[in-house]
Amino acid sequence: MEGLLCDFLSRDHARLGELLARSITASGALHADLYREFRAGLLHHIAMEEKILMPAVRRQDPVAIEGIEAQIRLDHGALAALLVPPPTPGVIAALRAILLKHNEREEGHGGLYARADGVLRERVEQILEAMRAAPPVPVAPTVDNPNVLNATRRALLRAGYRPEDYLDNPIAEEG
Repeated sequence: MEGLLCDFLSRDHARLGELLARSITASGALHADLYREFRAGLLHHIAMEEKILMPAVRRQDPVAIEGIEAQIRLDHGALAALLVPPPTPGVIAALRAILLKHNEREEGHGGLYARADGVLRERVEQILEAMRAAPPVPVAPTVDNPNVLNATRRALLRAGYRPEDYLDNPIAEEG
């Protein structure tokens, strides 16, 4: 049975997935306002997990999320890096692919959320309140330059993803 933390965060995953889907029209055009809302929402979601959920789990049981925390953090880095360049078809494809795997790591059997619900069961309402009260994350405009794309590619590589499966052009020499 899924717990309250899993329910809260999984519903946010669904909301973010819908925003991303709705931000791209059938013809491939971008709904800029929906994409901006998706970016802000994903950064907020990552911040809730990084600043509230995972530290609370670690304080309660230092080994509860061993084996998955490192990959979740790497995924967060890759996802955040993908939000910096403009939303090209390759960026959108990478976001979708990584979110699919990442969300399973969090929502799946034995994933982050199930472990958090088990470890934090006595404090679940306090944790939920902290997440609901988490302030929005400042979101800068996208940046379109080769150095940003190179950094994005490196973040994907660190997280175990193949940037060439999504993004055009290999890593270029930085000047």
